[in-house]
Amino acid sequence: MPSVFVEKAGPIAHLVLNSPETRNALSLEVIRSVMDHLDAIGRDPDLRVVILRGEGPAFCAGHNLKDMTAEGADIGLYRELFSTCSRMMLQIHSLPQPVIAQVHGIATAAGCQLVAACDLAVAETEAQFATPGVKIGLFCTTPMVPLVRLIGRRRALEMLLTGRFVSAREALEWGLVNKVVPRENLTEATLELARTIAGYSRYTLAFGKDAFYRQVDLDEAAAYSFAKEAIAINCLADDAQEGMRAFVEKRSPVWRHR
Repeated sequence: MPSVFVEKAGPIAHLVLNSPETRNALSLEVIRSVMDHLDAIGRDPDLRVVILRGEGPAFCAGHNLKDMTAEGADIGLYRELFSTCSRMMLQIHSLPQPVIAQVHGIATAAGCQLVAACDLAVAETEAQFATPGVKIGLFCTTPMVPLVRLIGRRRALEMLLTGRFVSAREALEWGLVNKVVPRENLTEATLELARTIAGYSRYTLAFGKDAFYRQVDLDEAAAYSFAKEAIAINCLADDAQEGMRAFVEKRSPVWRHR
């Protein structure tokens, strides 16, 4: 089996990290494969939601330290690794479909970064999250980028400076994940969320996700300036007109995804 693969179930794509022997470590090969699959998913008009999960005992343990300490590793290799990984994280945000992380086991370092980069996350009760680079002299500077934007400065710095594992319950309280469920319910709970989202217009989901990330780091006045124009444009879309008419007429909308 390949180190990354995609399974499709109607409008839902399952993007699967499949290197259980390395706890789904993010090697350059794996990162590039994820990017290729994301590109294909983004161009597929039938897909509306992506579930990102890992095979084996862990969601993702971050980068593979064996690769990073191999003979010949130099600044060029490190720059390529972290530059490519950063592009992958940004690609998740630019993907038209919402991406849901389905988290079991551990999500550490770049694995924790991957959870934070996804649009939504569902975790099992025993899942744990950490940015433990400080323990090996390697501060998690790239994972901190989405982490601080998601959970705030104090909590992000606590994770970064101590390297301790954060429980699923803490991650829920901090806003790193949206929902925590027993391990046996993880797949179904994630699918339930995905199915709800997949029932809406693909056009609206893509438009809204793009708008969200465009305004999220703006100041309030600039965000309103952007958002009022965005929603005015959205109102002209076929699916927006259909949805409003369906509400008034007390019927279910028929999406045309445009």
